[in-house]
Amino acid sequence: MKPHEVVVLSASDNLRVADGILLSAAQCEVPVDPGLTWSVTKRTLVGGVQEGVELIEVDNGCLRFTIIATRGMSVLDARLGELRFGWNSPIQQIVHPSHMDLGDRSGLGWLGGFNELMVRCGISSAGHPGVESDGHLLTLHGKIGNLPASEVRVSIELDPPHRIRVQGLVEEKTFKFGLFELWTEVSTIPGSNRLQFNDRLINRSDYEQEYQLIYHVNFGPPILQHGSTFLAPFKSVFPFNEYAAEGIDTLHSYLGPTRGYGEQVYCFDPIADEENDSTGLLKNCEGDQAVAVHFGIETLPCFTLWKNTDTLADGYVTGLEPGTGFPYHRSLERLAGRLPRLASSSQIDFRVELEFLNDVASIARVEERINRLQHGHDRQVNRTPPPDGRDGRNEL
Repeated sequence: MKPHEVVVLSASDNLRVADGILLSAAQCEVPVDPGLTWSVTKRTLVGGVQEGVELIEVDNGCLRFTIIATRGMSVLDARLGELRFGWNSPIQQIVHPSHMDLGDRSGLGWLGGFNELMVRCGISSAGHPGVESDGHLLTLHGKIGNLPASEVRVSIELDPPHRIRVQGLVEEKTFKFGLFELWTEVSTIPGSNRLQFNDRLINRSDYEQEYQLIYHVNFGPPILQHGSTFLAPFKSVFPFNEYAAEGIDTLHSYLGPTRGYGEQVYCFDPIADEENDSTGLLKNCEGDQAVAVHFGIETLPCFTLWKNTDTLADGYVTGLEPGTGFPYHRSLERLAGRLPRLASSSQIDFRVELEFLNDVASIARVEERINRLQHGHDRQVNRTPPPDGRDGRNEL
C-alpha cells in the first residue's frame, strides 16, 4: 500500500512546509498499537549561529530522536524514555553551515559545529586534514555533514511493521572535483528501540570517482563513564599512532573525565555473520545501559574506536565508527588500498543500525552475539601503528 508521505522541502520544486506536526497517530489511519502515540514534527531554530536550522523530530512512542536537515541529515541525539544518548559537546548550538569555515585552523574547521550523536564524514574525503598531491587542502572529515539537504520527505508505511522514514538528498558537487548524491534514510518502527540508517551514494559524474564514508557515532554520559567498556568481534586491531599504542592494553575500557587525556584511536578489522552484519557495543559501568552499533561490512568493512575522555567541559566523548576505511588522510588510505572507487552513474548502499538498551537482559543478548561471532577466530592485537601513521595527529 502507498505510504502516507509529506514533502518537507524541495529545492527542485522551491517548496518548504511550515513548522508543525507533519505526521501523527491522530492524523493517519495506520493500524499501529493504539497505545503508541507517534509523531513526526518539523521545527526551525532561531538565534545565534543556529538561526534557520531545520529539525525533523521523530517520536515512535518509545524512542525519540532529532534529525538535522540543515546539517547533512545528521542525528543530534536520541532518547529512550528518560535516558539520553548523545554527548555534551562544548558546541551547544546547532551551527548553521553558513557559519562554518571548514578550512579554519589548517582544515580543522569541522570542529566548530561538531555535537551530533551521528554525523556522516565524507564523501570525496574523510579523516585527517592535509594537502593532497595536487596541492589542494582536504579538510577534516569532508563536507557532507555541513551541507543542507536539498530534498526531504517523511512517511509511514501502511503495511506492517509501519516503518517511519525520514529521507533526504544531500548533494556534494563541485565542478571538476566530483558529482555525488547521497540519498539518506533514517527510519524506525513504532514502539522500537532501534534507529536505522539506509543510505545510497550515486556518482553522477561521467568519470569513476574515489569516495570515503565514515559514520561517526558518538556517546558521552551516562553511557560513557569511568569503567564503561567496549566490545566487538574482530580479527585484528592496531593503534592509530604512537600515542594510541600506549593505551593498547586498556583499549576496551574507559577512564572518567581526565584532564590532558588527549585522544586515542584504534582501527579494527571486524568479524561479521553470514549476512555480513557486525556489531560494536558500548555499555556503562553497571552494565544496565548500553548502545549497540550494527553495520554491514560489505560496504563498511572498517571500524574505528575513538576515545576522547577529556574533561566534561571540553568534550568527554567516545566514537564508534563504521567506515569504508580508517580516518587517516586520504593519501594514506589510498596507499593502504582502503580508498574505494565508484564507477560513473553507479550507486552503492550503506546500512547502520543503532540499538538503544536499558536493561541487563537485552545487553546480555548483544554480548552473546558478539561472543558467538568471535568464537573460533583468533584476535591479532598489533602493539604498534603502521609506519605511515606513527607521526600522525590523533583523529577525531
